[in-house]
Amino acid sequence: MCLILTICAALAFSGVYFYQKKNSAVSKNVFATMLMFWAASLMWIMDGVASVLEGEGFFDLSVEDSILGAIIVASGMLVFAVLSFIQKRKTA
Repeated sequence: MCLILTICAALAFSGVYFYQKKNSAVSKNVFATMLMFWAASLMWIMDGVASVLEGEGFFDLSVEDSILGAIIVASGMLVFAVLSFIQKRKTA
């Protein structure tokens, strides 16, 4: 479940990034957060492949994995908020 949540977050930040890029207003904060979520997604894809090689399922749909995914998404949003706060302090 954490893979599904991080891919959704990565897609959301990718959408925001490409929308900003189209309008020539790219934010480094959005780009950094997008890369963090894609890196986490890649990590969990490799974990899923390792699980399949061990004979288990690719997706772990347990409650614990859902909680882990929610914690990772919340942590990524917190990093985005801190980066945005730092950028606003620098420009003010």
